[in-house]
Amino acid sequence: MPDILMRADALTRRWGGLVAVDQVSLALERGAVHAVIGTNGAGKSTLINLLSGEIPPSGGRVELLGRDVTAWPQPKRARAGLGRSYQRNTIYPQFSVFENCRLAAQARHQKPWAWWQPATRCEQTQAAADASARRAGLHGFFDRTAGSLSHGQKRQLEIAMCLATGPEVLLLDEPLAGMGAEETERMLALLDELRAGHAILLVEHDMDAVFRIADRITVMVNGAVIASGTPDEVRADAQVQSAYLGGH
Repeated sequence: MPDILMRADALTRRWGGLVAVDQVSLALERGAVHAVIGTNGAGKSTLINLLSGEIPPSGGRVELLGRDVTAWPQPKRARAGLGRSYQRNTIYPQFSVFENCRLAAQARHQKPWAWWQPATRCEQTQAAADASARRAGLHGFFDRTAGSLSHGQKRQLEIAMCLATGPEVLLLDEPLAGMGAEETERMLALLDELRAGHAILLVEHDMDAVFRIADRITVMVNGAVIASGTPDEVRADAQVQSAYLGGH
């Protein structure tokens, strides 16, 4: 049986008469990359915001690690094992790579009772920061100021900051945006390495990358799902070809 770490059932978000996400259901499985594709305005980022708890749904249900988290805010979902990245960089550019990761780890491993102890003395957060930065391929950049990194390295740092919180589910919003070919290859290699221990939801416009890395693809149009399946199934779907992939 697949190990489902996150599930959305009939998830819906309305703003007045606009239905941004319309009865979307999906399941994120450990060991798999589940890509969500669609044109601009299809509802992809709104879906991620609903799953992460940044905005409440108008209807439907969200489960994380078997628990109903529909009413949970983002910080509580993050502490329960959910990590996400954004379309735009959300790093602390004036701090070092290691300090960015340490701050992310500190958010997960809070110790309010040890208010007298400097945060930099916490072995747990130090270890989490070290491991996450290394896993994201930044082991040679610990002391570099985050703002001085290349665009691709900043995206790697965002992934490292997610990993520092110890998530089991990763929601990644266009992690390949603005990358060159070499940076894209590094990110795809990282995602391939991360899939073994995580369930990954990937929103991405790079179709070549999506069809290379994804185990399952969900296609959205005007807030609704028009197809979901393996890359081969989605590629062969006549409705998808007509609506999105430019088929006949």
